[in-house]
Amino acid sequence: MSDNKKKVCLKLENVSKVFAKVESDGVTHALQDVSTEMQSGEVVSLVGPSGCGKSTILRLVAGLITPTLGRVTVDGKEVDGPSPQRGLVFQNPTLFPWLTVEKNISFSLDMQGATVGKAEKVKHMLEITGLEKFRNDYPAQLSGGMAQLVRTLINEPEILLLDEPLGALDAFTRMNMQDEILNIWTQRRQLALMVTHSIDEAVYMGTRVLVMEANPGRIVADIKISEDFPRDRSSAGFVEYRNEILNKLHYGGKNA
Repeated sequence: MSDNKKKVCLKLENVSKVFAKVESDGVTHALQDVSTEMQSGEVVSLVGPSGCGKSTILRLVAGLITPTLGRVTVDGKEVDGPSPQRGLVFQNPTLFPWLTVEKNISFSLDMQGATVGKAEKVKHMLEITGLEKFRNDYPAQLSGGMAQLVRTLINEPEILLLDEPLGALDAFTRMNMQDEILNIWTQRRQLALMVTHSIDEAVYMGTRVLVMEANPGRIVADIKISEDFPRDRSSAGFVEYRNEILNKLHYGGKNA
């Protein structure tokens, strides 16, 4: 990350989130007393069973919902609503189908008011995503992986929130896209917070892995991944991290 690139600090401080149950008078404790801190230059993976609050954390950081207790802050300022600087990426592509790749990027920059140097920005984004030769293609002509890549990069947020962004892809495309996203992250070094159900993906892409449990949703482990990029999925270190996470999730086998 260059020295003139703004660095951000994201904090969750004693955050709890309770949802009312539609079918009864009860409540669901999606999160309970969650505290963590992360900064630019990190890729933080969230793993855990369904219902442990992973996506709830993303929505809190995105400003789509508010905590029941506690607070979420970016650089000390409380998150009180959505912001283009906290970009949330869902699993399904959201490109405009009637615009080309180049015009999708250009339109997004227009919405941000980025008129100065817009042509250079569009050119740069096409280059770093490797999509120069697809600039005049429409989203329907792109693979799912390519569409994900365009959508991920389009707003250049300071905090990139990824909610299972590669979950719809086949295994080989998914691995290729992991490398593409990491290559792009390496150039920008913003903070990325990613929900995934794949432990291999969490270890392969994450500089840290937050392991969560449900009922109520909480963080039970914060594991720093010290392997250098690019990572070797078959290395002893990689396998050791994967086994550590499996054991934290109680899926390590009878000898764990």
